[in-house]
Amino acid sequence: MYELLGNKWHEECGVYGVFAHDEDVSALTYLGLYALQHRGQESAGIAVTDGAWMDVTRGMGLVNEVFRHQVPHMDNQYIAIGHVRYSTTGSSLLQNTQPLIVNYSGGKISLAHNGNLTNAMEIRKKLEDDGTIFQTSIDTEVILNLIARSRKETVEERLVDSLNQVKGAYCITLMTETKLIGARDPQGFRPLCLGKLENGWVLSSESCGLDVIGAEFVRDIEPGEMVIIDDSGIKSVHFAPKQQLASCIFEYIYFARPDSVIDGQSVHDARFMMGRILARESKFKGDIVISVPDSGTTAATGYAYEAGIPFVEGLMKNRYIGRTFIQPTQKKRDTAVQLKLNAIRSVVEGKSVIMVDDSIVRGTTSGKIVKMLRNAGAKEVHMCVSSPPIGFPCYYGIDTSVRKELIAAKKSVEEIRQYIEADSLHFLSMEGIKESLTAVNPNNMCYACFNSDYPVEQGKQPEGSGKYVFEQRKC
Repeated sequence: MYELLGNKWHEECGVYGVFAHDEDVSALTYLGLYALQHRGQESAGIAVTDGAWMDVTRGMGLVNEVFRHQVPHMDNQYIAIGHVRYSTTGSSLLQNTQPLIVNYSGGKISLAHNGNLTNAMEIRKKLEDDGTIFQTSIDTEVILNLIARSRKETVEERLVDSLNQVKGAYCITLMTETKLIGARDPQGFRPLCLGKLENGWVLSSESCGLDVIGAEFVRDIEPGEMVIIDDSGIKSVHFAPKQQLASCIFEYIYFARPDSVIDGQSVHDARFMMGRILARESKFKGDIVISVPDSGTTAATGYAYEAGIPFVEGLMKNRYIGRTFIQPTQKKRDTAVQLKLNAIRSVVEGKSVIMVDDSIVRGTTSGKIVKMLRNAGAKEVHMCVSSPPIGFPCYYGIDTSVRKELIAAKKSVEEIRQYIEADSLHFLSMEGIKESLTAVNPNNMCYACFNSDYPVEQGKQPEGSGKYVFEQRKC
């Protein structure tokens, strides 16, 4: 939950879906969402159907908090979809939790969405001008309204019609009374994979969501592909022409769980290689290598392996801090850093420390951790970052700061080093980040947060509106 530290990218969202007879699909979805909890901690929801009725349970908080008493249940339920959210469009409110359920002329549909639509405001304005009423301030509802207004016959044709009108990043799980549908955007920004149960099928944002319920990994959903699962089996439809792929590089750097495999690339292996390359590039010498837990740990072990320097646990993470401590003011965030992390004096005292983290966003937390290590007696603190400097915001499903708040947008590497008061600072090079991807084509990644080369054009938005674009418009 790095929103606590005020120095990280915020997580995205996670989607999940199960189609299985003779299984407790809502319980399986609960477990899947638990495995995807790292992708969003603001809210969670599960929708189920028995073929005639459809129901949803949603709430604010972590998966175990929302479903503290029970998961939604129907006799003979056989389809469920789920969602964990970190808001990237719209405020963190109950009305914006997912999955969404609507009635339309073709019946009931429920939809969960991970990503951001770059032309959502343009489409929403047109729909509102035509009399459409919106109940939320999230871009997901735009897709639902496009489905409802489509003149196509089947729900899958309506979904294709809708997806061909939107731009940007999305992975979707959609449920009707009889079908489970998954879709991935043509650039492949966000991950989605398919798993097999003995009596059915599973869709998950990451493969770790399959492992937790014992589902067999089948394959990744291809960019621009839709899969339709019903009692007749599974069918695949490629709804968009092939485009230049642009999978999010931060899935491999930070977002995904290390035990996940995305598009054939082990996340753990990529991060371990990032650490190895960091050691080659920086050539820092120290007594110990430590990580900023947990997202920097795999890269730190790679660094230690390559450099031949012991990896030790130098920062202790308090894993029992609830969301109560996510505070809005800088002073309270400073206190939260101390609650979240603490240096182990006996490990770092008198040592030259090489500290590895995955990224620096604002720089405030990195500076506090460096100071914390010095106060614990560290002789030197050399910081290595397993990504290039982040100088540009993301528009594809990550809640980044506006550019003026990104420290690399206004400071050089040396100025950042001085700001965080480290003895040395090294960011992984663009060449290094590409070299770390050994099982996928590094040219099929989105690096826009590093170089501003945005794969999909941005729609027009009021300046400074960001994630609240649908809430800050003038009447």
